Amino acid sequence: MKRFYKQAAVSAVANGFAVTLDGRTVKTPQATQLVLPNQPLAEAVAAEWLAQGETILPHTMPLTQLASTALDRVGGKREPVIEHVLAYAGTDLLCYRAESPSDLVARQSSLWQPILDGLTAALGVEIRITTGLLPISQSDETMATLRRHVEAYDDWVLTAFQSAVAALGSLYLAIALADGRLNAEEAFAASQLDETYQREFWGDDEEAKARREVLRNDISSAGRLIELCLRIDPPMHS
Repeated sequence: MKRFYKQAAVSAVANGFAVTLDGRTVKTPQATQLVLPNQPLAEAVAAEWLAQGETILPHTMPLTQLASTALDRVGGKREPVIEHVLAYAGTDLLCYRAESPSDLVARQSSLWQPILDGLTAALGVEIRITTGLLPISQSDETMATLRRHVEAYDDWVLTAFQSAVAALGSLYLAIALADGRLNAEEAFAASQLDETYQREFWGDDEEAKARREVLRNDISSAGRLIELCLRIDPPMHS
């Protein structure tokens, strides 16, 4: 689509902050007005529109896409989203550990276990782990607590959260991201531990690099939306 506007701006409205193009409010694919819950997020979305060249490239506007998802597909339809992300508790990346080789086992334990321990302490839950591929399930008490925690996210954070869960392959990493325990790059690195280990032995290829970059961008965008919605600074870890 050719760029059809000169200016992108933010305008205060009754229920938040609208993004406007030459004075007209942007609309989502389902014709909902693009109204954001706070000014910093609205300004970040407007900046994506302002940065477009002669041709509008939707894939370069991740915050706009997530905002449209929040308005069109999550608002008023939260339960299916919550059910979907909670299903990851049974297949979560962090809960399925390698039996060998010993250095991979050690890496998984040293990186993943502190994340789970932090969530266990913060939420007061028991998170079961296993080795190999035998399926495990979490207790009813744990699932109930996880549900209450996810239900507390508003529509905007829940939208970013579901995107992060899918990109990370982990409910627990996404919770750590949403709650400010990990920044986006740390969460991405934790989700890529097994792949990183394999690359050290077998090398890399362009297709795999491209897939990783897509995932990194998705996680980064989700983290940015969460930060803007909650107005929290991302954790800075060494």
